[in-house]
Amino acid sequence: MMSVEFLLTSLVVVVIPGTGVVYTVSTSIGGGWRRGLFAAIGCTLGIVPHMLAAMLGLSGVMQAGAVAFEAVRWAGVVYLIFMGVSMIRDGGGLQIDDQDASIGSMALVVRRGILLNLLNPKLTVFFFAFLPQFLDTPPGLLDTRLIGLGGTFMFMTLAVFAVYAYASAAVRDRVLGVPTVRRWLQRSLGAFLIGFAARLAVTDR
Repeated sequence: MMSVEFLLTSLVVVVIPGTGVVYTVSTSIGGGWRRGLFAAIGCTLGIVPHMLAAMLGLSGVMQAGAVAFEAVRWAGVVYLIFMGVSMIRDGGGLQIDDQDASIGSMALVVRRGILLNLLNPKLTVFFFAFLPQFLDTPPGLLDTRLIGLGGTFMFMTLAVFAVYAYASAAVRDRVLGVPTVRRWLQRSLGAFLIGFAARLAVTDR
């Protein structure tokens, strides 16, 4: 049975703003609720590779393999800087009206969200160090218990990020009718992403 401690701790981890939240919020502000929801879906799907790695018992690779960890970490740093600079420069190419958003543009939003969390080494550490603490015995190869915990964490991520997207879209519709305000808010969110990149760059394993 899933513990209350796991649910509460996971909720805290999901709610605290990070790169995924900033990306979802900025996408909602730039393109509305629907684009923000697709950003939330992309960030949620980006958790899957980390969960699969934990199920396949690859924790030793990431914990002992400094080269592998550093490669993921610096790839994440570069991508966060790219996203942040893009938002500061031109709003990340987001459309102001989401009514005419094409399937291709929505797919791009999802892909960016997936890549954002895929290149987040903190998620890997989270799945390797955090989830096993809530198991009675050490996890085995393809342990189905991790599916339950990981699936719950993903569901919570999607739900919370969807709320962030909805709230951001509401702010956008009511407050951001002035292009200057919207532009500076996008730039501020882009600066947050660059800040996350800097913090990731100086963080040790």
